[in-house]
Amino acid sequence: MTISFRLPRSIVTHRRTRTVSVIEIITMAVEALWSNKLRTGLTMLGVIIGIASVIAITSVGQGVQKATEQQIQALGTDVLQIFPGSAKTGGISQGVGSSSTLTWEDAKAIQEQARAAKVVSAYLQRPGQVVYEKLNHSTNIVGIDLNYLEARNTHLTQGRFFTPEEMDNAKPVAILGPTVRDELFGSGKNIVGEQIRIQRNIYEVIGIFEKKGSEGSMDRDDQVFIPLTNMSSRIVGNNALNGFAVNGIYVKVGDQEQSQTAQFQVVNLLRLRHNLSPSQSDDFNVRNRTDIVNTFTSVVSLFTVMVVAIASISLLVGGIGIANIMLVSVIERTREIGIRKAVGATNSAILNQFLAESIVISTTGGVIGMGIGIVAAFSCAMIFQFPFVVSIWSVVCGFGLSLIVGLLAGVIPARNAAQLDPIAALRSD
Repeated sequence: MTISFRLPRSIVTHRRTRTVSVIEIITMAVEALWSNKLRTGLTMLGVIIGIASVIAITSVGQGVQKATEQQIQALGTDVLQIFPGSAKTGGISQGVGSSSTLTWEDAKAIQEQARAAKVVSAYLQRPGQVVYEKLNHSTNIVGIDLNYLEARNTHLTQGRFFTPEEMDNAKPVAILGPTVRDELFGSGKNIVGEQIRIQRNIYEVIGIFEKKGSEGSMDRDDQVFIPLTNMSSRIVGNNALNGFAVNGIYVKVGDQEQSQTAQFQVVNLLRLRHNLSPSQSDDFNVRNRTDIVNTFTSVVSLFTVMVVAIASISLLVGGIGIANIMLVSVIERTREIGIRKAVGATNSAILNQFLAESIVISTTGGVIGMGIGIVAAFSCAMIFQFPFVVSIWSVVCGFGLSLIVGLLAGVIPARNAAQLDPIAALRSD
């Protein structure tokens, strides 16, 4: 026996009617809003400003964060920087690096004994005048060792680096930063083999470093690099009991995850070398760039959240604006509501009608706001030269917020419209 059945006609009709009624409601909402274009546009303005502000601020914040992270990455997040301790005069600290507590021998010991340290490089620097013929330039003279290139992840654009023989014999050779080259010789010129004077000593230029930009307030390109041994003997003079003091030590680790291990090993090794008892404080300072990145990321994230929260107030204002306009619209269209109810419109149909209008206003304003926010963020990225970043979650959240604002703002006006008495509505002027 074959058994067959069909869905009741009423269910099929109900489903078709429901689909059509939704389309009709949206169409009527759009027509009603389009007939009052100026009022609709002004109502959308609050939502547009709110969504545009949220997306633009979020994008700019993420772009600035990414740009800063890239700059710090270029300096090396896998590099620890060690500074001498601070000297005290009359009980007042003179600041980090004011005391000569680090030596080149410390750097060599770290290289040999700290297993997490991949490359160790010491440096010694002083301000000074560099002279070429009749031109002179005030810059920073930096004495470096043979590990500097690898420790600082830098390269030469012209010439060569120091040889072991030049380092051992304190040869008067120099490598210039791009800024010094431009000031003394002009940009783009090959100056390898030229001679310059530093404190009345003649130095041969053997190379030019690549452009590295700024590190804080210091222009890393405005420097002259000479062998560390030459810097100690001719420019500064040995100023430590064991070997000679240095202004800092770079410690490059195998990877970023080993930075904490390397820092632990370096601190303990230097304390042993400097004969510090457990009760004594370190006479040196270790800067971990990974900590700097993490701290900066947290600060920027909190700042972005704060500014987005402030910008979200515009959305609240926009929602209040939508609610006010929809309440006015209910009053203006009282007779229309009465006629619709008289010809059979249900309370739910009236409710859906006004809710649809509110949601159309907010979502349309949200889409326009997203477009404006993205364009504003892109313009800021191009003007201020940082990466253009627009996260998907900010766009999704922006659209979701506009939808929620429209829904909440339209509930009370739609409910008031649905509860109107049709006879009283028809009698109203």
